Amino acid sequence: MQKFIFCFFFLISISTFSQEEIDLNEVIFQATEEEKIYQEEINARVARQAPTLTGSITDVLKTLPYVSVNTELSSQYMVRGGNYDENLIYINGVEIFKPQLVRSGQQEGLSLIHPKMVALINFMPGGWEAQWGDKLSSVLDVIYKNPNQKFAEISGGLLGGDITAGLPFKGGSLLVSGRYLNRNLILNTLDENTDFNPLAYDFQALLSYKISKRLKIFWLGNYNFNEFQSIPKSRQTQFGTLQHPINVYTYYRGREQEQFKSRFSHLNLNFQLTPRWNLNLGLTMTHTQEKEYYDVLSAYYIRTTDEESNATATRDIGGQIDYGRNDLDAFIFGIQHKGNFEINKNQKLTWGFKIQKEDLKDRLNEWQMIDSAGYSLKGFEDYSSFQIQAQNPHLEVNYAMQGTNQIQSIRYTSFLQYNTKFFWHNAKVLLNAGVRTGYWDFNQEINISPRFQMAIKPDWVTSQLFRLAVGKYVQPAFYKEMRKLDGSLNTKIKAQKSYHFLAGHDFEFFIGDRPFKLSTDLYYKKLQDLVPYYLDNVRIRYTGENESKGFAYGVDTRLYGELIPGADSWFSLSYGRTREKWNQQTWIDRPTDPRFKISLFFQDSMPLFPNFKVNMNLIYATGLPNGAPPLTNPYDFQRRLSDYKRVDVGLKKIIIQNRKKNHKLVKQMEVGVDIFNIFNIQNVISNQWLRDVQSRNIYGVPHRLTGRFFNANFYIKF
Repeated sequence: MQKFIFCFFFLISISTFSQEEIDLNEVIFQATEEEKIYQEEINARVARQAPTLTGSITDVLKTLPYVSVNTELSSQYMVRGGNYDENLIYINGVEIFKPQLVRSGQQEGLSLIHPKMVALINFMPGGWEAQWGDKLSSVLDVIYKNPNQKFAEISGGLLGGDITAGLPFKGGSLLVSGRYLNRNLILNTLDENTDFNPLAYDFQALLSYKISKRLKIFWLGNYNFNEFQSIPKSRQTQFGTLQHPINVYTYYRGREQEQFKSRFSHLNLNFQLTPRWNLNLGLTMTHTQEKEYYDVLSAYYIRTTDEESNATATRDIGGQIDYGRNDLDAFIFGIQHKGNFEINKNQKLTWGFKIQKEDLKDRLNEWQMIDSAGYSLKGFEDYSSFQIQAQNPHLEVNYAMQGTNQIQSIRYTSFLQYNTKFFWHNAKVLLNAGVRTGYWDFNQEINISPRFQMAIKPDWVTSQLFRLAVGKYVQPAFYKEMRKLDGSLNTKIKAQKSYHFLAGHDFEFFIGDRPFKLSTDLYYKKLQDLVPYYLDNVRIRYTGENESKGFAYGVDTRLYGELIPGADSWFSLSYGRTREKWNQQTWIDRPTDPRFKISLFFQDSMPLFPNFKVNMNLIYATGLPNGAPPLTNPYDFQRRLSDYKRVDVGLKKIIIQNRKKNHKLVKQMEVGVDIFNIFNIQNVISNQWLRDVQSRNIYGVPHRLTGRFFNANFYIKF
C-alpha cells in the first residue's frame, strides 16, 4: 500500500505542464472532430443494421483496416497484430470482462454489448489516453442510450430475437432488454456431422436518476447465460494440393458441454460540484462461472485420392482421445473514482484511481492421447526420434495439464492527464499528456505508463488534420497469462509491455454535395516481456513465462463517406507485420501476424424503391500463421492458413416508417433477409494435427468455417 501511495503522489508531482506566454482565455475555439485524435467514432445505427451471426456490434469493427479477422462465429477481434485478450472493452466507462475458457467461436454466445441499447461507439486502435486502462492493443468504449421518450422494439429471426424497451420518468429513465440466441442452423453448415445444441440468453438494465441538480445516479446490470452442447458423429475433410489431394475420414464417440454464466453490476454516483468540478464514484461487481467438460474419442484414417476423389492408398489409421474437466470461478469487485476540473474553456485536468479485488478459483484437468495403428504416441516434440515399441505396455499421452489454483489479489491503478487546445499561428492545436500507474500485490510489480497525443489542424483551404501519439502501454497478467502449460502458476510473471509510436493524417473533401474523409495511419510498436502463446481457433494458451520480445508495424487507410444521403460506407486497406523472438532465437511471425487486408462496408438504396435498403460486408485477409500445437516448438510450424474471403449481404424492406410522435402504435416496421457467405467460400480457422506413423508426416487437417446461410428477420418499433 505504501508503494501505491508513493507511486500516486509521484504521478501527481511529475504531471505538471507549463505554458509559454499564451493567453488561452483569448483564443477560445470549439474543437470537435480533432479532439478525438486517435479515437474512431462508429455510427451505432450502422452497427445495428449490419449483417451479423453473433448479434454483436463488433462485426462492424471487422471491416475496419486495423482489425484482423479469421472467423465469423466469434465476437472477439484482433487489432494490429495483437490477440483477442489485448483489447479493453467499456460500457458507460466501466470495464467488462469476457469468458476465459472459450475454445472455439461456435461455443460463444451473446457478447455483453447489446446493439439495440447502444447510442455511441468509440474505438481506439492504439495510442489512447491515460484515462483508459492497461492493455496492449485497443479500446472499445460504448455508451448506452438514455431514453427521453417511451419506446419498445422487438426483433427476431431464424437465429433468435430480442426485446428492448425505454421508459423515461420524472428525474430519470429506465432501459431494459432481453435477448435469445440459438445458432444451431448456422452451425449445421460446418463440414462435420454433429448434433449441436447451443443456447444463449441475457437480461440487461440501465437505470438513471437525477437526485438533485448536482447529484445523479445510474445503475447498470447484466445477467448472461451461455450453454453449448455437441455430440460429434463423423467428419470428412479433403485438403492437400491438386496434384496430391488427401482425404481424412473421422468418426467420433462422446460429447462436449460448456457453460458460461456471468453477473455484472455497476453503481455510479456523479456529483457536479460546480460548473467546473465534476466527481464520479463507482462500485463494480463481476461474477463469472465457467465450466468446460468433454470426452471425445475419435478414429481416423488418412487416404490419398486421385483427381476424381477416388481413394488410391491408405496412409494411416489412428485414434485420439480428448478429455477435459475444467472449471473457473472468478469474482471481481472494484471501487473507482474519476474527476475532472475545467481550468478554463481550453484546459482540463482529469484524474482517477481504482482498487480492484480479485478472487479466482481454477481447476484444470485436461489431457490428450494419440494412437496410431495400435501404438500410443508421445508429444510432437519427441516424434522425430519415435521408436515403435510393441512390447511397451504403458500408454503415453500427447500432453497432460493438471492444476488446482486459487488467486486472491488486489490491483491499484491511478491516472492523471491534462488536455489543452490553442492556436499556433493560424493552426488549431490539441495536446493531451498523461501518466498512468499500477501496482499488483500478487507479484509486487509497479508500472508507470506516460502517454502523449497531439493533433494539428492547419488553416488551409482543404480540411486536413495531422495526428501524433506516443506512449507506454502495459498488460498485467490476469488469469490465462500467468498459468503455465503444466497447469501451475508463475508467481513472478511480469506485465507485458508495448511502446506505441503512431502518426496519422485525415483529409476531408466533397464529391458533389457528399462528404468524404480519407484517413491514413502509420504505426510501430516495440514489444517487451511478452508471454508467448499458442493459438487454436479462438483459444489462447500461454506459456506462462516472459520469454520473448517482438515488434509490430504497419499502415492503415480508410476512405469513408456517404454514397447516398444518410448512409455510411467505407473502404479499408491495410498492411501489417508482427514478429517475435523466443529466448534469443531467430525472428518468427507471431500467431496473429496480419499481413494484408482489404474490406468494404457498403449501404445503398434503390432510387425507384427508397424503402428498400442494402447492407454489404466484404473482407479479404491474408491467412494467419496456423500456429503450433501446444507444447511444441513454434519454429517448426510456420505455415499459414488459407486466405480469409467472405461477403455478407443484408436486404431490408421498410414497411412502416412513421416519424410523427403518438400518431400510430407502430412507429417502424422492417422485414429482411441476410445472406451470409454469399459465395459459399470454405474458410479455415485452425488445424487439427494428425500424424502418420508410417511416413512420420504431421498433417494439419483444416477446421473449416460456416457455409452459405439465409436468415430471415423482422424489426418492429412501438
